[in-house]
Amino acid sequence: MANELELKYGCNPNQKPSRIFMADGSDLPVTVLNGRPGYINFMDALNSWQLVRELKAATGLPSAASFKHVSPAGAAVGRPLSEVERKIYFVEQENLSPLACAYARARGADRMSSFGDFAALSDICDADTAALLKPEVSDGVIAPGYTEEALAILRTKKKGNYNVLQIDVNYRPDPIERKQVFGITFEQGRNEIVIDDRAVSNIVTENKDLPEEAKQDLLIALITLKYTQSNSVAYAKNGQVIGVGAGQQSRIHCVRLAGDKADHWWLRQSPQVLNLPFRADIRRPDRDNAIDVYIGNEYMDVLKDGAWQYYFTEQPAVFTEDEKKAWLEKNDGAALGSDAFFPFGDNIERAHKSGVRYVVEPGGSIRDDNVIEAANRYGMVMAFNGIRLFHH
Repeated sequence: MANELELKYGCNPNQKPSRIFMADGSDLPVTVLNGRPGYINFMDALNSWQLVRELKAATGLPSAASFKHVSPAGAAVGRPLSEVERKIYFVEQENLSPLACAYARARGADRMSSFGDFAALSDICDADTAALLKPEVSDGVIAPGYTEEALAILRTKKKGNYNVLQIDVNYRPDPIERKQVFGITFEQGRNEIVIDDRAVSNIVTENKDLPEEAKQDLLIALITLKYTQSNSVAYAKNGQVIGVGAGQQSRIHCVRLAGDKADHWWLRQSPQVLNLPFRADIRRPDRDNAIDVYIGNEYMDVLKDGAWQYYFTEQPAVFTEDEKKAWLEKNDGAALGSDAFFPFGDNIERAHKSGVRYVVEPGGSIRDDNVIEAANRYGMVMAFNGIRLFHH
């Protein structure tokens, strides 16, 4: 191991020199096993590793995350995949390891945003997980270790240049963290708050029935938000994040953005999408793009110019707005976490449209009564935890 690592450049090619190093002179806790990761790669890797480590600690399950530009596109724990999930996540192999299931879920939640991701794994990467990573467009992976078979698979990716990082699980950073902006050094205590069952125990709504699976989804949402650029909210369901709204100035815009992604995740499971007649030679990214266009309002334009022939063996029927609405109304039982309080009940109104039944937020707004009233109107379970999770 070494004390520092020179990087090709910083956030952009003109930002040189660039390096990562340990200011106290100790060895770096991360080792490059393959490739040449850059500045943003390491930002994604180190943030995503913290996320999956905390997910594993909170749930006891192998966990994975898919990161892009220092925010998660997806995060999940290792629950088994259903047949529908295997299809929408492009997983052909049955009986995957729990860790591989976690990555399939994390990558599959928002495949458009996960394009070119950096993956994080809570456990030693096995061959199942490496085999899932291999065909995806991805920049790299960080894990506490790799089996020989997994490492051999990953070293064939990107013509041998795929970034593979190993993190020391025993590493604990200094409790004080620092960074510079415009030549000025900022210093603060690390956000070491532990998110566990206590974070969802203070239920303030009339409905107080919080099943264990819903509780786990709320914890997944909160831990994800701890490493998401603020303002942020996260929708979760079935052990995975299904929509992230990150870095928005308005909280309702976070809720709408994440809700739209959650809707897209659910629409991918509709019969109309599952039965699309894709050409056998279509690549995964093109298939994702085609599904995105098909679900969106752009499909009518595609029909006009005949571009459907690039993706499909025959022209699919239009997925009508009435059909989409009917399918979306079947979604229920989603969880929603917020990194700061909801200032208005409109956030709850939008969340309800995406099947949210469980909510956790800090509380503390002067309009908390309005937010609680909105949640009660839809029979939601909402907890106030008093924990703000801003991350910048």
